[in-house]
Amino acid sequence: MNKPICSSADKPLEQFLCSCGEDTSHHRMVTQQNKCGYGLSGVCCRLCSNGPCRLSPSKPKGVCGADADTIACRGFLRSVAAGSGCYIHVVENTAKRLRELAQARIADGGEMPHPEAVAKLAGILDIPCEGSCAQTALAIADAVLADLRKPVDEKMELTEKIALPKRYEVWKKLGILPGGSKDEILNAVVKTSTNLNSDPVDMLFQCLRLGISTGTYGLILTNLLNDIIMGAPQISLDPVGLRVVDADYINIMITGHQQAMFADLQATLETEAVQQAAQKLGAKGMRIVGCTCVGQDYQCRSACYNGIFCGHAGNNYTSEAVLLTGCIDLVVSEFNCTIPGIEPICEKLDIPMLCLDDVAKKRNAKLLPYSDEKKADISAEIVSAALAGYKNRKAQLTGEQPAPGEKRVNPMANHGFDGSVTGVSEDTLVQVLGGSLKPLIDVIVSGKIKGLCAIVGCSNLRAKGHDVFSVEMAKELIKRDILVLTAGCTSGGLENCGLMNLDAIELAGDGLKEVCKALGVPPVLNFGPCLAIGRIELAACALAKELGVDLPQLPVVISAPQWLEEQALADGSYALALGFPLHLALAPFVIGSETAVSVLTEGLKELTGGHLFIDTEVASTCQTVEDIILEKRKGLGL
Repeated sequence: MNKPICSSADKPLEQFLCSCGEDTSHHRMVTQQNKCGYGLSGVCCRLCSNGPCRLSPSKPKGVCGADADTIACRGFLRSVAAGSGCYIHVVENTAKRLRELAQARIADGGEMPHPEAVAKLAGILDIPCEGSCAQTALAIADAVLADLRKPVDEKMELTEKIALPKRYEVWKKLGILPGGSKDEILNAVVKTSTNLNSDPVDMLFQCLRLGISTGTYGLILTNLLNDIIMGAPQISLDPVGLRVVDADYINIMITGHQQAMFADLQATLETEAVQQAAQKLGAKGMRIVGCTCVGQDYQCRSACYNGIFCGHAGNNYTSEAVLLTGCIDLVVSEFNCTIPGIEPICEKLDIPMLCLDDVAKKRNAKLLPYSDEKKADISAEIVSAALAGYKNRKAQLTGEQPAPGEKRVNPMANHGFDGSVTGVSEDTLVQVLGGSLKPLIDVIVSGKIKGLCAIVGCSNLRAKGHDVFSVEMAKELIKRDILVLTAGCTSGGLENCGLMNLDAIELAGDGLKEVCKALGVPPVLNFGPCLAIGRIELAACALAKELGVDLPQLPVVISAPQWLEEQALADGSYALALGFPLHLALAPFVIGSETAVSVLTEGLKELTGGHLFIDTEVASTCQTVEDIILEKRKGLGL
């Protein structure tokens, strides 16, 4: 008998997992559906040995005297700090990769692979293009690393250069400009320790500072640094879903967020020697299978690669199914969204696992700490492990002497879609519009598009099921002539359900449908990985500049309906600092604090202009989003 699993918006995926006979996250969601009320409210404290203390109306304080405001806001700040730390880890590693690349090009006299991306970022950061392009790239990397490593009492210099000027002045007036991001994180961890800070408002303000440094550096700058290393996004039509996994190839599944770590592997796989080695084993070649955000980062740059990237298979809660196709020969991970649930599947199917960063070290996986000096050796070991994995898969299927023509068949070869529009960015969006934002402004003014909603962030299994809230919400919003932008694991779910194909235009309202047909774009625009939330912010800043307004005045709403982890809370803090209305379908773990609820839902309106609203139902959420957009339109005189 098939064990019950949670619902998924992706019905073919749900059916496959239901019949797979394995224990997956979709099955465990059912067995873990009863949640702790104290934990959900954020009023359980286990910081010291007097606890855990669980607060209630009859027990309003912990042993030390901490009340619900202190405990909930302390936990929230600690989570935001952890999420910020994840993003700052990524941008620091990316800046280090750029520094190493620039130094190598200076030493050998070679050219930077993408000089136009160097010039773009140098212009944003006011770094003079003196000397060679590689010297400018080195100056960019050094400036980013220096800013990240400032002490907490020294303000980060690049924030002012990246932020919308009107928004920067708001942050400056409120006193929430961040100091060095790494030191801000350390300060937050110290602040939230036992018997230290007990001021909930102070802790919430530090969340805003962490949000600003997270967004400016972890989101915006990571993308722009990756553009220099890997190439900028380009609009293309790509296959998505488990169909991208071709059993006749040697398939390396990658998970994580640090695409720069795969630059050397990508170049190695493109060589004739590697492809011939794969062909000698009877494979058509060797390819990378995208999974989680690093796959979406590859996807938005798919036009840059010579056939070694086969496409994006799915988001974090699709990764178990990718392995269960039986067509993966190696898993290489380097950051989060690499769920522990893949480990027993890899062990059972004898799929080797390699990790490039010890922060993402998986059980039973070999650690290959990435460094520039060892990158060639690491790529060679990855290739060797993939070849061995394919030989093992072939032997499991056929024995040592395979029958002529016998091969593994991907049981999900029809899953997903061909022709998904990928590669949307702050630049390619303008290109699609003919070189300026005026056409977008014109259709917003005319009312053909009422406004924009960014459905971003993670995928979880609680908000009505796997990608259910995100997909239903997107369908309802485009029906209401609201253009949807998306980035993160949410994008992986939306595209695997067909909302980024041109056929989805028929699901839109009359006004949005007319615009999408004229431009040749779907009503849901895929900006790529969660890091590309920063690209959406750059596009919003460009729109605000064109209109001469601040971000809170735009007819734009942010929603992270299926937020999952601490990084999402750091993202959300950034959205609130930017002044956007922010929707969540699951409340963060602070609802036990009246102060936190009051500040986040109402108090911020008078400070940053943003506010949080929680709604667990799709229909009422979409109505609220439309109401907010219509109110913003009135404010602009539309």
